[in-house]
Amino acid sequence: MPERPVTARTAWHALSEEEALQRLECDRNGIDDQQAASRLERYGPNRLQLAKGRPWWQRMLAQLNNLLIVILIAAGVASLALGHRLDALAIAGVVAIIALIGFIQEGKAERALESIRELLSPQAHVLRAGRRQTIPAEALVPGDMVLLESGDRVPADLRLLQANRLRTEEAALTGESVAVDKQTTPVTAETDLAERSCMAYASTIVAQGTARGVVVATGVDTEIGRISELLRNVEKLKTPLLRQLDRAGRVLAIIIMGAALVTAAIGALVHGQPASQMFMAAVGLAVAAIPEGLPAIVTIGLSLGVQAMARRNAIIRRLPAVETLGSISTIFTDKTGTLTRNEMTAQAIWLPEGEIAVTGIGFAPEGDFLPVRDNAAADDPLNLDDYHALRHFLKVSALCNDAELSRDESGHWHILGDSTEGALVVVAAKAGLDARALRDCHDRHDAIPFESERKYMATLHEVDGQPTLLVKGAPDRLLEMCQRVRTEAGDTPLAPDLWEARIEALSARGLRVLALAEKPIHDVAELHERHAEEGLVLLGLIGLLDPPREEAIRAVERCLSAGIRPIMVTGDHAVTALAIARQLGFANTERALTGREIEAMSDTELEACIDDVDVYARAAPEHKLRLVKAMQARGGICAMTGDGVNDGPALKRADVGVAMGIQGTEAAKEAAEMVLADDNFATIVGAIEEGRKVYDNIRKTVTFLLPTNGAQGLAIMLAVLAGTLLPITPLQALWVNMVVAVTLGLALAFEQGEENLMRRRPRDPAAALLDLFLLWRVIFVSLLLLVAVFGMFSWLLQHEGDEAVARSGAVNVLVMGSAAYLINSRYLLRSNLSLQGLFGSRPVWLAIGLVLSLQVAWTYLPLMQALFDSAALAPWHWLLVFGCSIALFLVVELEKLLLRRRRNNRPPQRNSDSPLSRDTLPGAR
Repeated sequence: MPERPVTARTAWHALSEEEALQRLECDRNGIDDQQAASRLERYGPNRLQLAKGRPWWQRMLAQLNNLLIVILIAAGVASLALGHRLDALAIAGVVAIIALIGFIQEGKAERALESIRELLSPQAHVLRAGRRQTIPAEALVPGDMVLLESGDRVPADLRLLQANRLRTEEAALTGESVAVDKQTTPVTAETDLAERSCMAYASTIVAQGTARGVVVATGVDTEIGRISELLRNVEKLKTPLLRQLDRAGRVLAIIIMGAALVTAAIGALVHGQPASQMFMAAVGLAVAAIPEGLPAIVTIGLSLGVQAMARRNAIIRRLPAVETLGSISTIFTDKTGTLTRNEMTAQAIWLPEGEIAVTGIGFAPEGDFLPVRDNAAADDPLNLDDYHALRHFLKVSALCNDAELSRDESGHWHILGDSTEGALVVVAAKAGLDARALRDCHDRHDAIPFESERKYMATLHEVDGQPTLLVKGAPDRLLEMCQRVRTEAGDTPLAPDLWEARIEALSARGLRVLALAEKPIHDVAELHERHAEEGLVLLGLIGLLDPPREEAIRAVERCLSAGIRPIMVTGDHAVTALAIARQLGFANTERALTGREIEAMSDTELEACIDDVDVYARAAPEHKLRLVKAMQARGGICAMTGDGVNDGPALKRADVGVAMGIQGTEAAKEAAEMVLADDNFATIVGAIEEGRKVYDNIRKTVTFLLPTNGAQGLAIMLAVLAGTLLPITPLQALWVNMVVAVTLGLALAFEQGEENLMRRRPRDPAAALLDLFLLWRVIFVSLLLLVAVFGMFSWLLQHEGDEAVARSGAVNVLVMGSAAYLINSRYLLRSNLSLQGLFGSRPVWLAIGLVLSLQVAWTYLPLMQALFDSAALAPWHWLLVFGCSIALFLVVELEKLLLRRRRNNRPPQRNSDSPLSRDTLPGAR
């Protein structure tokens, strides 16, 4: 990065607007691209150096911070002290390999999360050479003209040149908990940081209003000096699942240590075995029974889920959300841009003289205006020179507007700014009215920016020689603010019933309706709400089409089949919302509740009706919060979408807050657990599917790993208690643990989701990871493996008379039996007796092939035989090993069949996470 020029610190807050522009060698239209490139080379990117990560050796040592691993290390030290160097070396090897797996996977996860952070890098809206652009915040340089609006995070230190009701939250900078009012008048040079009202500082958030400011400092030169906090998007938290595993690990460690000590004591006191030998037996039991690879494998599963979701445009900011997604039962979603395409196109204009149809789709300014007669559009387009009212209506729509229409080098048209406002700019352009030229001719003196609470925007211009207040907003809100209506013959009294019927007619077509109004206003230098909220003259209505996304229609269908209720929460008219909900296939579309009706209800009344209504219209952010609380009171697990600064409370209260990555404000992203890179409802459903898959695979992994450890531990314990030979030595148990964890244990983390994954009911988040069903499966398979190990050992010992051969057979039947059970574990309850069930997972067969190769090397290589006291097996011995493995596979499949029959004879249980609960919906089995 180039060196920044060393300059004396300038008191920008004490300079007038013109002095600041002069020092920065720029004007109110901003610098051009060539100047920006030159200054970027001079000042460097607008960012700080990210804090250095932990050195590699600290990350390696962190892998040992686990009680089960600590017990293994203690066992290794004790073995070394007793002179069992080979055992100690083997234990150290196993610990090192497990730590190395965690180390490598953690490194991969951190690199993947860094790439995810780049997807969330902040953007800035600027004017360069008078043209509005959206650029990465890193590309900002001193002299850039930045545009701010409600919910934005200020991307650099700005000297404000224009501020419309601007208030910023500066707690991160000054500790001030209340939003601070901003203006443009300079203050004295000695003014404290918290009182510099003409400045907006990097990393603060716009709580209200709009502004324009010139960049005076970037990166390390900013007051806060912490712009890199914008990139702190994926928190490293220990998830509830990992905490549950930690607790289970501690309990398991106590049980294993207790069993090992009791076993050793019985062997020494009852059977008279040497104390040192019994101590090593206890060490062997502990080593055999401890699933030391489990925490690392579960963490790998979670990180794989995060990466998979990022590939599907769902960016996880907080790791616990991966688990919670699998439990979601309700999705509260916005309509515009999430369920619909966010490609607004004006379709109809309704003036007092009648309706006018508008042709043309998309952002290209091509189309005609056709009069509507007898509910049908005429063939001949209107000549706008003869329709002053229509031209004036379109002129107002372009002036009371912040969007711009732009054409790129390839000839494609696109909108800079809000898509709804963009549709108004496009329809004006179809009439030959250029928004930029209009704004140059009619300077904006002041503005009241749009806020969801007030539901309108107002601007003050000079129109036809007199100051005029222009207003656009929700039609029902503007009808309350209007007393008269503008006709060709002059202003006449407003007929609310007539206009409400027109709003209803447009909304019934699925159109989003806006109203435009105006009034002359004199002797007003600064606008206030009272100026706009009475005495307006209605100009007309405009209906905008935003068609549903095709993928959203399919996603809604998948939600319903998965027992998940999608609920629309929109600021649109109720009739429009219901029309779109029906097109999307929502379940309950008989009626919609409006924001006013929600306000009139008590919490109890809202809870009583929330199960029957899927559409909430004219809803404000505070209504979202009440809806989430009501659904949670009914036991629902909720996801809530949001994009505005005022959506923060609802996003935080929801079980999973979902912010929009394109349209969403930085404030909304800060409050959310997940950010949608494409603002698409289907992405939420995809993330839920991924969350279900991740949890499913972790359950399968736990269910697979524990029987291997259980069988080894039980084999050693029973041999000591019975006073017989150990079928597997402690050193051999270590080998089994190592190869199973390194190969077979990782395979299920890469397993694809089962076919019925999105036909199951949502998982109960309070359900234990190891419920009674999985506990039964672990015990059942442990006993099967135990029988196989003892049976193979005893049979070979009797027929071959060689302990080394007998133990080699026991070890191989344990490993290959585990490999067979790995195939069983692909489905917890479904049958694997099919081509897909047997051969449908490439990672599983790669792992089995690898473990088979390792076992062949372990059995036949002289070095391995010397280290592990193994011996070569004859071909018919392998036939016995594979026969036992196949038998184990078939017995588990028989157990599944019996459990499926038992489940099918039981009534459904809604809130159980067990496969035995018939938690799939009709058609899922």
